[in-house]
Amino acid sequence: MAIERVSDERPTSGGQPNQSGGRSDAELLDAYSTAVIDVVGATLPSVVTVAGTTGRGGSGSGFLVQPDGLAVTNSHVVGGRSELTATTAEGDRLPARVLGDDPETDVAVLRIAGTDLPTTRLGDSAALQLGQLVIAIGSPLGLQSTVSTGVVGGLGRSMRGYEGRLIENVVQHSAPINPGNSGGPLLDSRGRVVGVNTATVAMAEGLGFAVPANTVEWVLTEILEHGEVRRRRVGIVGSTVVLPRQLSRSLDLLGDHAVQVVEVSTSGAGHRAGLRPGDLIVGLAGRIVESVDDLHRLLTRVADETVEVEIVRDGRLTVLALPAG
Repeated sequence: MAIERVSDERPTSGGQPNQSGGRSDAELLDAYSTAVIDVVGATLPSVVTVAGTTGRGGSGSGFLVQPDGLAVTNSHVVGGRSELTATTAEGDRLPARVLGDDPETDVAVLRIAGTDLPTTRLGDSAALQLGQLVIAIGSPLGLQSTVSTGVVGGLGRSMRGYEGRLIENVVQHSAPINPGNSGGPLLDSRGRVVGVNTATVAMAEGLGFAVPANTVEWVLTEILEHGEVRRRRVGIVGSTVVLPRQLSRSLDLLGDHAVQVVEVSTSGAGHRAGLRPGDLIVGLAGRIVESVDDLHRLLTRVADETVEVEIVRDGRLTVLALPAG
């Protein structure tokens, strides 16, 4: 009796090639696995577990960005401590000190003792797209060198950090993270850091958040050049939003995005300028504003004097005078 051999090739729906050019599900999963494995293999040596020198306080994750020991983690991982230890994937415990701490973005910069250390590089978080594959590496619940994967589920989010501060323009993703993942890298499929994992939301299983890499790069530059992040205080909470195409065309706006004012502090310069919740900030000091990052960067560059802020309110373009302070 003849036995019919079953082919390993699986036909796609209707016998037609699928959208991936006829590649089977198994081939797609193999390609996915290979991408993740390659990223983990290249990145894992640069990821460290960060903890206090005395064992007090919590622990988290971090990653090296320069071979001389320059590393990034979360501000809440540092927790006000100046001296820490960094444990590598190979188990080496290295002394680390805090170079700078910026609670408003939940980013801290460390100097880890060592030379010729493995590093990873920051990518461009502005290029992220919804549905894009991301990979999280860290030490959740003290389990060192843990990997999880997911996709970008939201961009331009705002959320409150561990100390009640609102962190703006965060990346929402579905890579499972837990306490201890904080400070670890969120990577794209090419192994570039697109964010720093910062928190999960209670009662929202499967949601993770990360500070975007472009914000991290800005904080890193400020701390290295000035020892701190210099800011001009406006006293608002804002979120990056897409401008309706019809509105953008009718007002002849050059950007496709704006910063929507969510809250206004009554003691800030924004309140004195007349900013209100719902206003769309599209320009500052003659420069285009398309994101919270743009606004932060421009506010660090303008002189300590009154500047013009362009907003869209009730469908009309309006210019307000933003006072110093």
